[in-house]
Amino acid sequence: MSLSREELLARARAVRAIVLDVDGVLTDSSLFYGPRGEYLKAFSARDGFAIKLAQSEGVPVAILSGRLAAAVKARLADLGIPRRLTVQGSRDKKADIATLASRLGLGLHELAYMGDDIPDLPALACAGLAACPADAAEEARELSHLVCRASGGYGAVRELVKLVLEARGRWAELMKTWTAGTAAGTFFGGSDGK
Repeated sequence: MSLSREELLARARAVRAIVLDVDGVLTDSSLFYGPRGEYLKAFSARDGFAIKLAQSEGVPVAILSGRLAAAVKARLADLGIPRRLTVQGSRDKKADIATLASRLGLGLHELAYMGDDIPDLPALACAGLAACPADAAEEARELSHLVCRASGGYGAVRELVKLVLEARGRWAELMKTWTAGTAAGTFFGGSDGK
């Protein structure tokens, strides 16, 4: 779906929370198995930093994943994403994104959702701002208002966060405080502190 920059910014201005899939969004969709059959995943520190920026600006981040994995639980704890804003093992992403919206006290039109594959289509179809990484399945790209330049696990989440914060008029101001060296003292309390 092709939107003008103005239409995209208008949708981003309405966003009050961001909901993310995990595999193919926060990761590159690779699944690594350890010697005991455990899942191992690689996450982008840059995407993690963007999540912390969103949270610092009052934009909650929630997780909606079809898979259960201890590595995801550990990463979400590291990022400070509350358990009440996490759904793992979803088999009905349309119902589960509605549950997350309810927990946040928001309407679906106030959520941005980023997904990358066919199981994400129901959530993409009902979110106010639908987004996907560059390497998402064709069906996800067709439903998305924002198709990122970056691939999943390689900065797509940061692009979404940047768009939302730009739409709020905050991105440039945040970058000025980081450039001046005045942001770090009040920002760090968690991880991804580079």
